[in-house]
Order: sequence, then structure tokens, then C-alpha cells
Amino acid sequence: LWRFGYSARLLKTNHFRTAASNTSFPAVWMLLAQYSGRIPGPFVVVKKNTFSTMPETVEDKADPELYSPHPGVRGMTVLNREAFKRTVVVPALKVKKEMVNSLLKSLKPSVLQRPGLKRVVEDPEDEDKRLVLLDPHKIPGFSLGESEQQVLKELRVDPEVSRYKLELTYENFRSEEILRAVLPEGQDVTSGFSRVGHIAHLNLRDHQLPYRHLIGQVIIDKNPGITCAVNKTSIIDSTYRNFEMEVLAGESNLVTKVKENNTAYELDFSKVYWNPRLSTEHSRIVELLKPGDVLFDVFAGIGPFAIPAAKKKCRVFANDLNPESYNWLLHNCRLNKVDTKVRAFNMDGREFLRGPVWEELSKELPLMKEEQKTAFHVVMNLPALAVEFLDVFRHLLVGEPCSAAALPTVHCYGFSKHEDPAKDIQERAEASLGASLDGRCSTYLVRNVAPNKEMLCISFQVPADVLYKRPCP
Repeated sequence: LWRFGYSARLLKTNHFRTAASNTSFPAVWMLLAQYSGRIPGPFVVVKKNTFSTMPETVEDKADPELYSPHPGVRGMTVLNREAFKRTVVVPALKVKKEMVNSLLKSLKPSVLQRPGLKRVVEDPEDEDKRLVLLDPHKIPGFSLGESEQQVLKELRVDPEVSRYKLELTYENFRSEEILRAVLPEGQDVTSGFSRVGHIAHLNLRDHQLPYRHLIGQVIIDKNPGITCAVNKTSIIDSTYRNFEMEVLAGESNLVTKVKENNTAYELDFSKVYWNPRLSTEHSRIVELLKPGDVLFDVFAGIGPFAIPAAKKKCRVFANDLNPESYNWLLHNCRLNKVDTKVRAFNMDGREFLRGPVWEELSKELPLMKEEQKTAFHVVMNLPALAVEFLDVFRHLLVGEPCSAAALPTVHCYGFSKHEDPAKDIQERAEASLGASLDGRCSTYLVRNVAPNKEMLCISFQVPADVLYKRPCP
């Protein structure tokens, strides 16, 4: 009794997360029939003094199954929604119609809450009453706790607990519950994804691939607004920053619309790079800019740095080698009405730094005065390779150095698997620049990309002795 009664209350959270066991509800009903002398009907009243009898402990043992689909779906690779149906038994309270709302508010934590299920149903025995369905995991052993009993006493509601046979269908299960029931026991279940407009982008593991089309359809079914699910089938190409993908379910339209930090973008997800997890980083860099500043975006993509900067009244030079990204950059500049504030280029990153960036810095820096507050920022968001481009700044300009305050600030991104990622990216940046950055740089952890792999941003003003080559006397 202690094992299945008292401990069930203590372990109810673990029970909720446990995968379906082999206990079957028909067996439970037979035990109940032997105890009560008849097979229960749609709902059976249980006397208060029977809460600790053996049939109750059988129900407790079956608790982990309550929110699991029918065990027959294990191994399914083609989605059959009808196969998920099953009937379970949940506790219920008989309540007068006029008391339903008050009871729902007072017992909110204990009331049944499942997708697509009504918490209140008609009482088949009394049209003036309703049955309020309770969560079996919050009412272990169909026995009300002291707090629930006190609430019922205050509301003058009969504390008798009834059993209600409830039919669960595919619509009533959450995506992770469905996938946990379908995939082989003990294997990881992936229900997470990146959302890009109407597209769900998944990164499935090898053991999940046989179920990929079913997983894609479940994600679409359970997430309103998602009409297409895709799986990445190759690593990101470091040249154009896109990757091969397979449409798992839904429509094959990969041209989508997204909104980030109050800015709208349109893109073809199969041809350009877009990562919704970088929203905070885009915003962080743009917040560093002030109206009138100059931004050089070396690997601009479709414009998540460039366009918000232009909206902030900065002068923007944006470049991307991928012709598709360049075209969508132009499109999104027009979409956000900043096309006159952004100069777009379709060049290799080195050519962009040695061409338009060199030209603008050569023209502007000699004219800078101490009191002028225009700042120059260079964003290099190509984590796989950007650090290797820093050598371009070596003696990029010729002449006497400008004031220290006017030296351009670089924000360079990189990946690191080192045990000290900040030290690693600084040392690599120093190797490319040929100069020490001790005391002259800051590193920021952007996100964890994979186990033991971090994405970082190192920011620094390019040292004058690196940027300038002094002319021979």
C-alpha cells in the first residue's frame, strides 16, 4: 500500500514522464469487475472508504500508461491517427452546474488539462449536474488530498470521487508523447525544431531517420501555422552557407516570411542561410550602433544586421558571396524601405574588405577629427572561416594613423571546441592579425552549437600598427 499509495503521490512527476508499461487496461477492468461484481459502466461512484483497497493500487500501477497512446503504435513509420485511440479511467467530481466555474478556479492545478479535451462533461445520471474531470497524476489512487478536500468543503461540493471512462485520440496527445510511443524504447525522442516562417527545420539523428516522415507530419499536426517540415541532410556549406535538406511532410514551398526584432524578411530557406537562434545576437550588435555610424557587413546574408542598422539611420555596406543571398538582401532592403541606405555587394569577403571597405576607410578616416563621434563597425559573421579573413586588416591602409577613437571596431565570429573557447578564439585572431589583443578585446559567448562546440564573437578595435603601413621617408 505504501509503495502504490503514498509513494505514488511523491513520485507523480516521474510517473508522468515514464514511457508506457506493459500493463493493459482490459486487465485492470477485469480486476475491478472481480472486486465490484460487475463491469463498470461509463462512470462508477467509488465510496470514500474504499480508496485504499487493492483495486485502487492496480489503478496506481497503471498510472504511467494514462497519457500514453495505444502500445500497438510502436514501430509505426506511416502515420495512422486512428491507431492512437485508447480508453483510460480518470477521477471525476459531481458538481451542480452553477458551481462548475468556482470549482475550476479553486482546483485548477488538479483539473485535467489535455490538448483538445473538455474538462467538464455532462453527467449521464443527472442533467442538472456536471462531471469535472481531474488529472489522475495529481489525484493518485483516486484519493483527494487535504488541500482538495478543504476546497470542496468550502464550496460545499460532495467529495465523492467518481471514475470516468475517457476516450483519448491522436488529437489529445502531445507530439513528444506520440513520438515516444512510436520510436523504439530507450531511444532519444526529438520533438524540438527551429521555426522559419511556416517551415519546421529538424536535425534528426540516424536512429530517427526511418521514422522521419511520420515525425515531420506529427510536428505539422501539433504546431499551428507549420505547413512544411524539413530535415537537414548535410552540413552547412561554408562557401554559400546553405545546406541540402529533405522535405519530410507538408507542402514543398520553401519560400517563407519571418519577423525578427520588428523587422520583416522574406527568403528561400533552401538557398540562403537563416538561423532564428541568432535573433538576440543580431539585436545585441545593432544596439551598439548609433545613428550616423558606418557598418560594413562582410557576410551579410539576407540582411539581419544590415537592415536593422539602416533603419537606425546608419550608413551600411553589405556584402554576400551567395548570389541568392545577395538578391534576397536587395529584396528585403526594398521590403523594409531602406534600399537607399544600404549599398549591397555580391563579392568574396576578401575582395569586399580590400575594395569597398578600403575605399571608404581611406576616404573617411583622414578627415576624422577628435570631436567627431562617427564609429566604424565591421561585422564578420561566418563562424567557420571569418577568423581567417582577419589578415586582410594587416597594413590595409597607408599613411599616418587616425585618432585611436576612430579606428574601426571588428566583431568577428568563430566556433571553438577548446576547453577555454575565449582564449582559443583570441589566440587565433591574434595569429591572423599578427599582433597581440591582450587588454584590447572582449569575447562574447553567443550560443552552444553542439556538445563541446561553442559559437563566440570577439570584438576589438583594429590596432593602428596593424591597420596602417607607414610610408617610407
